[in-house]
Amino acid sequence: MSFRYLHKVVIVTGGSRGIGRGITEAFVKNGAKVVFCAKEAGDSVEAELNRIGPGSCKFVRCDVSKEEDIKRLISSTVELHGHIDCLVNNAGWHPPHKPTDDTTAEEFRDLLNLNLISYFLAAKFALPYLRQRQGNIINISSLVGSIGQKDAVTYVATKGAIISMTKAMAVDESRYHVRVNCISPGNVMTPLWEELAAQTADAATAVKMGENAQLLGRMGTEAECGLAALYLAADATFCTGIDLLLSGGAELNYGFKSQIQT
Repeated sequence: MSFRYLHKVVIVTGGSRGIGRGITEAFVKNGAKVVFCAKEAGDSVEAELNRIGPGSCKFVRCDVSKEEDIKRLISSTVELHGHIDCLVNNAGWHPPHKPTDDTTAEEFRDLLNLNLISYFLAAKFALPYLRQRQGNIINISSLVGSIGQKDAVTYVATKGAIISMTKAMAVDESRYHVRVNCISPGNVMTPLWEELAAQTADAATAVKMGENAQLLGRMGTEAECGLAALYLAADATFCTGIDLLLSGGAELNYGFKSQIQT
């Protein structure tokens, strides 16, 4: 059996659940040595994924909103494996939907720090090692970073910035043969999606609406996100600066959208 990322070293932020978990698992299944981080405990995920092989994984506790934690994540990976081939920036949060009028500047600053600046810092500290290996960076954004979303101005702003940062960094790093790409998922069934649905008046209806937003009539899966990341790292060797829409066609076709108040 051919493994697509055998012996490569990969860092996945927010890799213990949701999309990050799917990415971590895909790389482990394809022979990579993965270091994944999260704020919460990830030892059980480490143990489970190490049983499936053929690759391996190591959990490192890290709060990506803290610069020193990110530095430690990178240095720990190099100490453990000697180099880095791929960085997957995934850790982030979608706050509950809230109108602009009710959102504070401090809330926006905190989200920028978590969703955007953490990506920049992880890339900054990993790049010296990625350049040595002609490696790659994969930034996880969101479809709404391109098409917008109701009552989510701050979240959309962070995700749109990730897409733009990806393109700018791809330009800068091309001289070192480091590729920088982005994945923008649409609705993917994750624990966070379930939590947000639970905060609505009818969770089941919210989930059904989420499914119906895609032309394919379903949400994406964590596993599909993992395979998309694996493709960009292992196979898409002539792609840099792209934003891969993993959306089930959610951005296509006209639909009733008017919210104009009369």
